[in-house]
Amino acid sequence: MMRVEGRAYQELSPSYYGICTVGGMLSAGTIHLAITPLDVLKVNMQVNPIKYNSITSGLNTLWKEQGPSALWRGWSGKLFGYGVQGGCKFGLYEYFKKVYSDVLVDQNRSVIFFVSSASAQVFADVALCPFEAVKVRVQTQPHFAKGLADGFPKLYATEGLSGFYKGLFPLWGRNLPFSMTMFSTFEHSIDFIYDNVIQKKKEDCSVAQQLGVTCLAGYAAGAFGTLISNPADNIVSSLYNKNAENVLQAAKNIGFANLFTRSLPLRITFVGPVVTLQWLFYDTIKVLSGFPTSGGPVRHIEEADRSA
Repeated sequence: MMRVEGRAYQELSPSYYGICTVGGMLSAGTIHLAITPLDVLKVNMQVNPIKYNSITSGLNTLWKEQGPSALWRGWSGKLFGYGVQGGCKFGLYEYFKKVYSDVLVDQNRSVIFFVSSASAQVFADVALCPFEAVKVRVQTQPHFAKGLADGFPKLYATEGLSGFYKGLFPLWGRNLPFSMTMFSTFEHSIDFIYDNVIQKKKEDCSVAQQLGVTCLAGYAAGAFGTLISNPADNIVSSLYNKNAENVLQAAKNIGFANLFTRSLPLRITFVGPVVTLQWLFYDTIKVLSGFPTSGGPVRHIEEADRSA
């Protein structure tokens, strides 16, 4: 049982999962909001790579042609969409990790991480998809809408309910590999750093040291996840902007090599730090709420009680 300022919480309790959900929502929503300008550029580079062919020239083009406000187009979709997704992803990951740990007792830990993150991401993307559909159109079609308030009704009026979920399967194709790679890399990086670098148990380290380990593992997780998910990310942008009618056509139009390389430098530039800050914010919320930082085997309540 963990204690902070006179309060006591139990790991694996409803309070724990609630804090994980809120922490994921706040960390993902605010961090994604902060990097909206880079996301606007990334999406435009994917949709129109000839016009927006580099980070510097792309930003200059957006600024000159559409003004500084264009760099913040779609901010509401980033804040609320990725906030909801983050809450589902982190909260459900912790829940599924406990469930699968009990069911798949003899399985390798990597299997637990993969199936837990995949299960959580399926639900998280269902929640994100309508926000993402509007956000991408707002960012790449200046006259489509100003944000979610007018974007939702306009998209529903023109494309119906299916318009909100047109990109769900490509979104799963992008985010499932990313999430599975990210969580597994994070968990194994945590183990590696404590066992081989610090050479101390997590419980014997200070909070500052634990949050430092979170940052290192978070950056590694973001970098590996970006490499795996880049092809699907390009396909999602192409489908939402009607550059293709289906996944196969989008992949053919983009080209095999471009699926892996288009917008990759930009994504690595901001996804690594974004994931790092997200994990740091998330674990800080957990620590302030009386829980340990993320990573490592989930302790059962009885074990936690004995060590309190």
